[in-house]
Amino acid sequence: MSDLKAEISARLRRGQTLWAAGAYDALSAKLAERAGFEAVMSTGFGVSASHLGAPDVELYTMTENLSVVSKMVDALSVPLIADTDTGYGNALNVMRTVRAFEKAGVVGMIFEDQLAPKRCPAAAARIEILSPEEHAAKIRAAVDARRDPNTIIIARTDATTEDEAIFRAKLYVEAGADLIQPISRCFSDIHGLRRLRAAVGVPLSLQILGWLETDLSPEEIEEVAGLAVFPLVALMSATEAVQRNLGALRQTYQTRTIPQPVTSMTDFKKLIGFEAAEAAQDKYLLGDIPASPAEARIAAVMDKVFTNG
Repeated sequence: MSDLKAEISARLRRGQTLWAAGAYDALSAKLAERAGFEAVMSTGFGVSASHLGAPDVELYTMTENLSVVSKMVDALSVPLIADTDTGYGNALNVMRTVRAFEKAGVVGMIFEDQLAPKRCPAAAARIEILSPEEHAAKIRAAVDARRDPNTIIIARTDATTEDEAIFRAKLYVEAGADLIQPISRCFSDIHGLRRLRAAVGVPLSLQILGWLETDLSPEEIEEVAGLAVFPLVALMSATEAVQRNLGALRQTYQTRTIPQPVTSMTDFKKLIGFEAAEAAQDKYLLGDIPASPAEARIAAVMDKVFTNG
């Protein structure tokens, strides 16, 4: 993985766009890889929804997020970029976060400049952000804390005006950020994103939401982005399918009436790795290993002893 990480890091830094899908647990991460995506991004929005059944307002802790992300890394053979929110505190907390997630095997981390605890910009009417100098210091701490120079640090700004976003992003790049991520509600067209890209001198990290989904072509995204992620397609697809099927099932109590097709047990077992698990059981579990002739003779003698009293 170290060679792959070095290759991916170089690619992100030179702006050769890496397309990724968002995932919220190990299964959705595996499905993203199976679909052919070269990378996966953990989505805090999805982690909060799937593991807490709660909105993305940084209710989960760093260690709870780390637990989910580490399982995703273990399930993947492609790189994972982690949504690490605000870093869960000040610059010292950010340093601990970097070391913990780097140890878990992520290729990169995204740190946003919101005041902790954060509010999700996709839903919140009001966003409170740190001073640009304070977040620049947090990015500098993240860069200094990484033990592997191939670990990518992405600085996200939740500023909602273009000039403010550009001002902040330039400070974050000076602090060592490898990529800059604006929020979708800040810029409104490709011209603004080109302006940001030119001003900061590093590739952008774009989460393809809102107008970026509807108004931009893949070619336009690739002009400016080192990382392009569809963060919520997996979460929203699963939610819609499960909601519809369970609703129909509740009405009829018959699976043949559910509206969405379901994966067959055979296909699911193959996806999740039952064949490999069963092979390992056959190889390693002692209960499945035939007794040797000597062990069989001893067992027969003992059986006679206990049978005859």
